[in-house]
Amino acid sequence: MTDSAWCCRASAAAFLALASGGQASAADCAFERQGEGRVAAVVDGRSLRLEDGREIRLAGIERAGTDTAGGRAVLSAIAGGRDVTLHGDDDSPDRYGRQAAFLFAAGSDQSVQSELLRRGGALFSADIADKECAAALAAAEGAARDAKLGIWAERAAIKNTESSGDILAAIGHFTVVEGRVLSVRQAGAVTYLNFGRNWTRDFAATIPRRIIPAFEGAGLGPKSLENQRIRVRGIVSSRGGPRIELLRVGQVEVLGGK
Repeated sequence: MTDSAWCCRASAAAFLALASGGQASAADCAFERQGEGRVAAVVDGRSLRLEDGREIRLAGIERAGTDTAGGRAVLSAIAGGRDVTLHGDDDSPDRYGRQAAFLFAAGSDQSVQSELLRRGGALFSADIADKECAAALAAAEGAARDAKLGIWAERAAIKNTESSGDILAAIGHFTVVEGRVLSVRQAGAVTYLNFGRNWTRDFAATIPRRIIPAFEGAGLGPKSLENQRIRVRGIVSSRGGPRIELLRVGQVEVLGGK
């Protein structure tokens, strides 16, 4: 599918998702205003450049795996050439000189991030502490996933834990992985959610000891996840088999029972 066809398909079908209740609440993620500007260029699927030279990293989202062109096309359709306001808790640039922010196009009370997620142009990053904002972004992604828009039109959008090779191909990229937890084991300061029986080859999600209380407080104690089908998201690394480190409760979604 070409970039333009991918973008148009996502844009046209987005209305179906909105009609079915996929629209997030009004003024989602409207944090303190941190400035304004006009979009001069879309750098990739999660960042853009304003006319005054500032590069903006869209908070709360990640590019979908190795996808770059499709997400860029959708972001261009949403924000290209538009006047925008920036919202966030901190306008300090990151180590790459980018300002992380939530963007709102002129005349819209929905963030650019929410619209991008609703069209299937990005993934929710699960690193937003504000619960209402996180819920709005997760709902926007869920609407696109249910309607199979954009990236969700491809079966490979969610990696299967039984296919370690497919997950390994996404090393260094933010990825969504789904499967059943076969066992939970602790080794030193790390708890392993094992999705296969070969611990050196199969996929596992890891939780550092310092993060366990947060999971327990959310009713997601590691042992409670054993034999559960779950969906996890994060950057794929490799220590023998593919791994995703879980640092936030929002990275885990319980899908089904035993």
